[in-house]
Amino acid sequence: MLQTKTIEIVKSTVPLLQEKGVEITTRFYEIMFGENPELLNIFNHTNQKKGRQPQALANAVYAAAMYIDQLEVIVPVVKQIGHKHRSLGVKAEHYPIVGKCLLQAIKEVADAPQEVLDAWAEAYGVIADVFIQVEAEMYKEAEEQAGGWSDFRPFTIVKKETESDVITSFYLQPVDDGELSTFLPGQYVSVQVNIDGEQYTHIRQYSLSDASEKGYYRISVKREKSIATQNGIVSNYLHDHKQEGDTLLLSAPAGDFVLNRESELPVVLISGGVGITPMMSMFNTLAGEKSSRDITFIHAALNSNVHAMKGHVERVAKENDHVRAYTCYSEPTEQDKENKSYDKEGFIDLEWLQSVVPSIEAEFYFCGPVSFMKHVKAMLKEMGVTDERIHFEFFGPAASLD
Repeated sequence: MLQTKTIEIVKSTVPLLQEKGVEITTRFYEIMFGENPELLNIFNHTNQKKGRQPQALANAVYAAAMYIDQLEVIVPVVKQIGHKHRSLGVKAEHYPIVGKCLLQAIKEVADAPQEVLDAWAEAYGVIADVFIQVEAEMYKEAEEQAGGWSDFRPFTIVKKETESDVITSFYLQPVDDGELSTFLPGQYVSVQVNIDGEQYTHIRQYSLSDASEKGYYRISVKREKSIATQNGIVSNYLHDHKQEGDTLLLSAPAGDFVLNRESELPVVLISGGVGITPMMSMFNTLAGEKSSRDITFIHAALNSNVHAMKGHVERVAKENDHVRAYTCYSEPTEQDKENKSYDKEGFIDLEWLQSVVPSIEAEFYFCGPVSFMKHVKAMLKEMGVTDERIHFEFFGPAASLD
């Protein structure tokens, strides 16, 4: 239980965190990796360079200060972060390191007096305990469920399939031929790779792109660009160097962006680019269960060259009257135009979205680039969709869609 004086001091730092939060968290990562370079085996180096991780941490620290006397308010965020930490292998012993470096960053950037540092040290201890307890339960659940495991488990690539010019699917089965744990549609796994010439291990999280209980896991990986900045170092490695028969190290499935299978409302799945991957898991799960819920599947891509899994979605829609599939191409090829292989040219807009979505009384799920998701969320809010029926997933650190 925090002292009243501690709560008052921490809350008083909210304006400071709003102004200098990213500067503090950027310095925090510099200190932490400088003193503990082994942690670079866990954290995504690209997200550090692009600034997304410092921004996400700054938002989390700001929220913690804002609700330090109502920590139950941030439990959903704690659980979301906890899923990522568990899949990466963040453990309880890492939290004292984080606390020490965070306090040092606050002191350096904000020139904070000792009274503020002491209050934050006390508050951090309480917040860290919440994370540690939540993540301990997640580790236990992942390991103890049927077919579950801890840390990373070797899988064999039993099939490698080109889905488009930029996306390739990897079908994976455990090397030990043991039982495979089930997962919730929308969840992801972490893939750990050691690349020749790289000093540190790289870990990336990829959505499982098929339904559970099929005897394999499937991830569908987009080849990213800018290897020089390490944005794409793992995806290019998987595309170019990992073949059928090779092994990959996977964490147990994680994530809280999952299909609500208890709801009977219609489902609207909206994806942009490689954001299609968690949607395919949801789509295939509903199709495999012979669900009677109306399903509207909307995908936006540049053109057919980069549109993955289009044929499969169209076949399912053709075979089921309650399934509708729509495609938007922002830059259709001449062949796309000749074949009329899309439903809308350009970007998804409000008028078109309203014309294909039968009702706002539905569960809406969307995923894609941050700018795409901001646009989709704004349209859904303008349509009158309530917050509890809007569900979305970030690839990478969380950001604001408002």
